[in-house]
Amino acid sequence: MRVRRDPDGPGGADKVRVRMDPERRHTNLADNLHGGIVLSLIDVSLFGASRMYGLIEAGTAVTLDLSVQFIGAGKAGQPLDSVVELLRETRRLLFLRGIVEQGDHMVAAFSGTIRKPTAK
Repeated sequence: MRVRRDPDGPGGADKVRVRMDPERRHTNLADNLHGGIVLSLIDVSLFGASRMYGLIEAGTAVTLDLSVQFIGAGKAGQPLDSVVELLRETRRLLFLRGIVEQGDHMVAAFSGTIRKPTAK
């Protein structure tokens, strides 16, 4: 996986792009990417984005909730990107949303909340 910050994202928004290269082993019986693979990419991208924004370090942050809408099927052999933006930060929480895309094709939309690590 590759993570990069895109300060000139769509609409001028500061977004983080997390990319994976799915393989045939990531597909289901219909030869589309398995939903669990897409969900895993999304969850990892929430934390990758939070780290790229400088809001958490490796540690005990956790996903509190994750809402996903599957919009289209992803395919193996083409890069799959999760594009994440920070909506709001509070003392304990991060609210994020994004899309999963493959080229010009949208695979999913999502929103999630991360609880920051407890200070020691």
